[in-house]
Amino acid sequence: MKQNSATIGAPCWVELGTSDPAAAQSFYGELFGWRAETDVRPEAGGYTQMFLGDAPAAAVTPLYAPQQPTAWTVSFAVAAADETVATIKARGGRALMEPADVFDLGRFAVVTDTSGAVFTLWQARAFQGAGVFNEPGALGWVELATRDAESATAFYPAVFGWSVTASPQYTQWGLAGADFGGMMVMDERFPPQVPAHWLPYFAVADVDNTVTRANGLGADVLMAATDVPDGPRIGVLRDAQGAVFGVYRAGDEG
Repeated sequence: MKQNSATIGAPCWVELGTSDPAAAQSFYGELFGWRAETDVRPEAGGYTQMFLGDAPAAAVTPLYAPQQPTAWTVSFAVAAADETVATIKARGGRALMEPADVFDLGRFAVVTDTSGAVFTLWQARAFQGAGVFNEPGALGWVELATRDAESATAFYPAVFGWSVTASPQYTQWGLAGADFGGMMVMDERFPPQVPAHWLPYFAVADVDNTVTRANGLGADVLMAATDVPDGPRIGVLRDAQGAVFGVYRAGDEG
């Protein structure tokens, strides 16, 4: 992610909705060096920010609805959440939660693209989003996994104004020449019941070491540390509650 601060149209935040917030806070704290701060207001519903040093890096929350899966959700910064939701609907996406104010922090909505991949919108007010990107322990890349690449390459540029850099191997998303994510076409390696989804990747100093430590802390290794041709060294993990995330070597983004 070449952006080093929250930028309109780009990823600005990630949240983990999980069946065991305490276990998640412990696991990611050990893995990435995050420090937890829970909002004690009852109306905050146990929302916990995870800090890397003094900078907010991510959030851990309980599951707020019976049908909500344990999963990471990527949030994109927008100037006007209501207008963006209208554009999403016009382009064939859906609103799972219409825009709503979150205290004085910002305005928030939960939406899907045309294939059902869930993501969120954040119209910042007092809270801009992550205060750190690309550094070890911070968000560094986001990847859409979808079975309908053609629809995705029409939908996201129309909604966010993204650039599309495509090769036979991989498609990258960007803004003004700065790529922050990509798209993987789901094939027979993905069971039919696995829906389209956004996957966050966190930067780490040493992918091999991080994958080994994560496994020792109870995570499943879905992809061992691997060098991507003409790309970074990456690994993909699933935490003990079932949330999938990736790691990549810091400095390899873009």
